[in-house]
Amino acid sequence: MRAAHRSLRPIWADGGYTGMLVDWAREKLHLTLEIVKRSDAPRFVVLPRRWVVERTLSWLMRSRRLARDYETLPATSESIILWSMTMLMSRRLARRTHTATMSLAA
Repeated sequence: MRAAHRSLRPIWADGGYTGMLVDWAREKLHLTLEIVKRSDAPRFVVLPRRWVVERTLSWLMRSRRLARDYETLPATSESIILWSMTMLMSRRLARRTHTATMSLAA
């Protein structure tokens, strides 16, 4: 996996993934899986790197098809997630290109 995806860095996961997955990722995938646990503080606390996951999930939930769990096959859900992120990134790239073109024309 490391050879195919050289840009992978440490991976962050929710506290629900604590256990054998950390050891498996280290042994089989040669990746560092860091568990970000929630705080027991009585008030809201921003946790390191956890906001990245929450933000990404909120971006995905913009796709109406992903707002509910209708799909029975994981491959279908994966395809919809890829489609959703492709749409998000293509909009950002188009916006960035349009902004750069506008500044060059000025």
